[in-house]
Amino acid sequence: MNSTPTRTGQDPRVRVLEAAARQSLHAPSVFNTQPWRWRITADALELRGDPDRQLTHTDPDGRLLMLSCGAALHHARVSLAAFGWAAVVERLPDPSDPSLLARIRTTGPIDLDVPAGRLVDAIPRRRTDRRAYGDRPVPEAVLARLGDAVEAEGAHLHVVRPDQMPMLAVSTGRAAEAELADPAYREELNRWTNRPAGSGDGVPAATAVRPSPRRVPLRDYAPGGAAGLSAGTDFDRGAAYLILFGEDDEPAAWLRGGEALSALLLTATAEGLASAPLSDAVELAWPRRMMRDLLAGIGSPYLIVRVGWGPEAELPPAPRRAPGDVIEVVD
Repeated sequence: MNSTPTRTGQDPRVRVLEAAARQSLHAPSVFNTQPWRWRITADALELRGDPDRQLTHTDPDGRLLMLSCGAALHHARVSLAAFGWAAVVERLPDPSDPSLLARIRTTGPIDLDVPAGRLVDAIPRRRTDRRAYGDRPVPEAVLARLGDAVEAEGAHLHVVRPDQMPMLAVSTGRAAEAELADPAYREELNRWTNRPAGSGDGVPAATAVRPSPRRVPLRDYAPGGAAGLSAGTDFDRGAAYLILFGEDDEPAAWLRGGEALSALLLTATAEGLASAPLSDAVELAWPRRMMRDLLAGIGSPYLIVRVGWGPEAELPPAPRRAPGDVIEVVD
């Protein structure tokens, strides 16, 4: 990959901010759009959303874009802590500039944060694993730790109960059918699953999984049968389905929800679990209302995440944009 220019004699704060920004490039994002940009100054790291990468049909409100950028923000935050640097985060700091989502300012060296280091170690290992998970259930103690990680970021986690699974499965399946029947959705899906060579983004057919019977249907990223991966022989019997939600449904809450999503996924990876965010049921208004009903109306659903024990075979890495295309270092 290309690299961001590094200056001779560069301030150590700039170097650590650049390293944190590079770590954030591994964050998950809707359709792997990677809709973020970073700007580094002498003492701050600024995160901006990239409107050119918003899914204007699938995500017209920018909810999923903000969740994606929040995940990148959390990746950068925990990286700084693991590197031994304290930081203060300002979220949506300038009302006159809505594209400026966050500003991270370093405040000096600190002792290494061991828990943050555990999450940073998980960053390059985390994959969105759309293959089927096995029969072994996720232990309650592990689910509790995932919930604690989410709560620490200001969001909440609901473990879907067995009696709620039919509603989740039906809502997700019908949402997928409605979207596939929409020519604008199919055009957007085609755009992000057939990217130009070297773009470093999107969901190529080689990383897509062929459809198979599941407890909850998964999005088909390669309609027509071109997916390169088999789902395997399992059926997600032991998988846990988690609804990530918050108390508000507005941009600041979505950004914090994305930070919680990152904490959830990295903690799951550190625990040895496979994971896959599912957004079908929150992309349309009516299934999103059904997900709110599953929460008994106590919060706004941001995303569903499937976790479980995945196949042993390693997944190919998702494409990633070059740092020089995403990170700007300002003199």
